This record gives sequence, structure tokens and C-alpha cells, in this order.
Amino acid sequence: MNYSENTLNRSVILTCAVTGSGNSADKTPHLPITPKQIADASIEAAKAGAAIAHIHVRDPKTGAASRDSALYREVVDRIRSSDTDVIINLTTGMGGDLYLGPGDNPLNFTDDTDCVGQIERIVHVEELLPEICSLDCGSFNCAPDNYVYVSSAEMLKVGAQRLQQLGVKPELEVFELGHIWFAKQLLKQGLLDAPPLFQICLNVPWAAQATTRNFQAMVDNIPNGANWGGFALSRFQMPMVAQSALLGGNVRVGLEDNIFLEKGVLATNAQLVDRARTILDLMGTSLQTPAEARETLQLKKQR
Repeated sequence: MNYSENTLNRSVILTCAVTGSGNSADKTPHLPITPKQIADASIEAAKAGAAIAHIHVRDPKTGAASRDSALYREVVDRIRSSDTDVIINLTTGMGGDLYLGPGDNPLNFTDDTDCVGQIERIVHVEELLPEICSLDCGSFNCAPDNYVYVSSAEMLKVGAQRLQQLGVKPELEVFELGHIWFAKQLLKQGLLDAPPLFQICLNVPWAAQATTRNFQAMVDNIPNGANWGGFALSRFQMPMVAQSALLGGNVRVGLEDNIFLEKGVLATNAQLVDRARTILDLMGTSLQTPAEARETLQLKKQR
């Protein structure tokens, strides 16, 4: 199925991003932090209708984002040993955090900096072989003002080539039009297997705002034959569920992107999935099962 056509997608793949790496641990009691909580949240989201669980891990003691492979291993083992089927999608975005020094000393990086090469960013993927992992397709400015997310062209070429060798499908996270342009270059160079999988990320400061016009422009640049989905942060999450399906794409919700079910009401991951499912049901669409999504995305069988 070609999701690049601007028509209503009547068979939607729903992803739940269950925890993320943002500083939301102290903002909601529902955010999963420990490996058990993250695995349980992924399973609950799957039971609510999510075909894919997008997973980060956190330090169980502090709630801070982590890239500890042992934490990923426990989460993945718990999901795989459960009786619930869900496609595992692990982040590789951690390790791209560059906090520049103040004033005329930008190379005096602050202690928050955690910037490593692409191979180190995918150590847990090498070990655990999920069916999907994210690949952030470019660098961009982000809040706070001295922060830059770093994902260079060379890093992406190295990462794409290694994931291709592993048989793990990269979810190409694109935050700006230039990221799509570069991803198409990876495809042209043979570093991505067809069909590629794109995730359009909206309302991440300071990349693409969550507007219909921006969303349409990004969709128009997705290559023919690609699978794609889209999401937006915060209060734009649910409107962009409808917008993505209307444009022909798949959808993503979850506490990584938004912690509220409605104004003043904190959500769980399963509640966000259920709300998205209700919206899609009212639009006349259906949700794909994990088995159906594997076929659509042409995922390679892993462990």
C-alpha cells in the first residue's frame, strides 16, 4: 500500500511512544520509569490497539533518560516473554545531546552533554535486534537555547548501513524538510531497503510547527512507495491523529509526546491509544494488528 497518496488511510498502524526522554517524570505519575513499568505500559498499549511500541529507557532511581543496554534488555525480555504481541521499536536517539557553552565559549560544553558516535547509539539494537529502531535524520536546534541535537550526515550513513546489515528496519524520524531530502539520498545510495519507513515529527521546538500546511508539505516530499506516519507534541497530538490519517498516513500517540487526555486531565498510555482509536473509528478507519503491520512494513523476522 502506498501511503504517500493524499487520501484517507482506512487501515492505520498505531504506534504508542510510551515514555520518551523528556523531563516529564516529575509532571505525571503515569509516566513509566522502571523497566517493568515501561514493559507493562507497552503491553497495555498493545492491548488497547497499538501495533508498535516505541521505547526509550530511564534510570529507575532518578527517572532521567538513559541509554543503558541492561535496561533495554530487561524491557525487551519482559515484552517478549509476555502473551501479548507488539512490534518493538527502540530509540537510537540518545547520545546526540550537545549543550554548548555560554557566550563566546561554545566549545566549553556543559555537563549535560552526551554526544557519541552512531555505532555506540545502537549498541542495544545490535544486542536485542528489535524489528524497528528510530534513526533521527538530521541535526536541529531545540529548547533550551544552548542545546543542539546532533545527527550528522556521516553518522546517519554509518547507522543506516549497520542497521541494513542487522536486518532492523530504521524508522526515519524527520523533523524538517531537509531531513526528508537527506533520507531520500540514503535511499538513492542503497543504504535503506524498500519500502522505507518515515515518521514525521511535528511541534518539536525549533523544527516544523504542527500546522496542516507544514504537514502537507512534508507528506508531499515523502518518496512514492514509502510507508509513513506522523505525530505532534502536546495539545496537537490528537488533532494530528486525524490529520495524519486524512493525509493517508499512520499515527502515533503516547506519553513521550503528550501527558494529557484533555485539559487538566493526566493520561495513561493506554488511554491515549484508546482516544486515538475512537477518533479513527469515527473516521471510518480500522487499526492494523501487529501481524498485519509486519506485512505492511515488510519487517524482517528477528528473535
